[in-house]
Amino acid sequence: MTIHDHRDDPAVSVVGPDDGEVLVLGTTRMRVLEDGRTTGHRLGVAESVLAPHTPGPPQHRHAGHDEGFYVVSGSVRFTVGEDEHDATAGTLVMVPAGAPHTFAKVTDAPAVMLSTFTPDLYVGYFRELRDLYASGEPMTPGANAEVMSRYATEPAS
Repeated sequence: MTIHDHRDDPAVSVVGPDDGEVLVLGTTRMRVLEDGRTTGHRLGVAESVLAPHTPGPPQHRHAGHDEGFYVVSGSVRFTVGEDEHDATAGTLVMVPAGAPHTFAKVTDAPAVMLSTFTPDLYVGYFRELRDLYASGEPMTPGANAEVMSRYATEPAS
């Protein structure tokens, strides 16, 4: 008879609807659900609530991670190069490393998205953005690009 000692199993993370690290990024409220600590930094997950008419970041490329966006409710406009895609609830947009992209909330209703970052590198970017917004400094494309540069990300030309 074999007895399994569960004390050696990895810890499981359960993040309830009122839990997680909340980051206020201008008109977006992000809740970090997994910052990489549970996954050996292979995966980060965040929920974002975008207010109506929320502009997105400058179009950019990630060199070090893939990013996924699942639209839970509302609609979000994704721009990939020169192509625009209006992603409605139930749509998944997967952005591999190197692909130019941005998104914005262009309608009069809010939207909710679930985002993944593989690996979790970009969670740090959002924490720095929160600090930048909280400082009262204006969020310019240049300020955003400077923070992006610390996370293997650059504006797409």
